[in-house]
Amino acid sequence: MVEFLSMTDAPWNPAARDCPSRDLFTTLGDRWNMLILLSLEPGPLRNGEIQSAVDGISVRVLSQRLSALAADGLITRTAFPEIPPRVVYELTDLGRSALPPVHALFEWTVSHMSDVVEHRSSDDVDMCTT
Repeated sequence: MVEFLSMTDAPWNPAARDCPSRDLFTTLGDRWNMLILLSLEPGPLRNGEIQSAVDGISVRVLSQRLSALAADGLITRTAFPEIPPRVVYELTDLGRSALPPVHALFEWTVSHMSDVVEHRSSDDVDMCTT
């Protein structure tokens, strides 16, 4: 194993097959989860508002990802006793602490996508317009 990945003195090691931190590493690396976290940065949103902000996510996938992010303590789900029911999602302090690396990866992607496109076959790349 590469030395950086072995980190034998660290209590948590996402590179280790059986370490629970690998699940969190996978959660944070998920494209939908990163986009959901970014969408919640300005403040609390309802389910439909998140779906509108995260282009292309299905209702089912959004529901699954919101549940996973809440289970890991990255977001909170608050249900208000109203009719019709109102539920809002909001970043926790832990979720906010994940934003800098998510922003960094987002910005790296934007900065280097042209380089990546050069290495891909033209059939594999559709330019986005948004």
